Amino acid sequence: MPTPLSIDGELELARRQGVRHPAQLPFLLEPEMVRKGAVLLVHGFSAGPAEMKLFGQALAAAGFTVLAVRLPGHGTSPGDLATRRWEEWLEAVIDGYRLLSERHERIYGLGMSTGALLLLALAARKELAGMVLLSPYLRVRHPLAPLVGMLRFVKKYQRNPNAEGMEGLYYQNRPLQGVFELRQLTRRVEGMLPEITAPALVVGAEGDETTDIESGLEIFRRLGSRRKEYHRYGPEVPHVLCTEENPRWREVLELTGAFIGSLEPREPAG
Repeated sequence: MPTPLSIDGELELARRQGVRHPAQLPFLLEPEMVRKGAVLLVHGFSAGPAEMKLFGQALAAAGFTVLAVRLPGHGTSPGDLATRRWEEWLEAVIDGYRLLSERHERIYGLGMSTGALLLLALAARKELAGMVLLSPYLRVRHPLAPLVGMLRFVKKYQRNPNAEGMEGLYYQNRPLQGVFELRQLTRRVEGMLPEITAPALVVGAEGDETTDIESGLEIFRRLGSRRKEYHRYGPEVPHVLCTEENPRWREVLELTGAFIGSLEPREPAG
């Protein structure tokens, strides 16, 4: 029987960097019988691994090995996030991919918002068997977003209206330096899209008040993937699609599981 995977190094690093809340630690879920591929989960900006727990548990119950990474600067403090670069976030995603590749030939990606962008950047470097991109974007909806390059030197933080009552999941204040890094990331990913060929499911929602959902459709259209699907939910569905705050999270989960499952090799009859 193969030796179980270990994320002890990632847990130690997270604690050393200041993560105190257990829900914000990276997590690894392995089914008793490892017969399917692995899924790499990547959370969104100012969130943490807890954002991906619901879908991670469901995928593990379906027989997939699941690893949720923690992006540097997340789960610690807004001040820590203000010091991080998007390249550090991508390196954490690459490290997660490397860990899963020790035991699995087929690795899928499931990313929420900024996590979806980081999976696209990963797919430009590494082979993914498929990816599910929840609320990906090239533009955010805040009217001052185009000025963030200058504003970050004057105003350090922005209140996060979506974090009220959810302190364990999201930062109450988001550093504008981090928002600037998001702009750098979107510009880099935008140029990669035609070269990315991994099968992709892109999901957006008209109730998204955080990002420009039409820019998510742009991502879908410009992807070089031969197999790709696009689904858009209505105004009752918010930006974050993978938590219970989404009234239709079960439908998104079913869509996710069906897409990834369709990419798995068929088991021989008998």
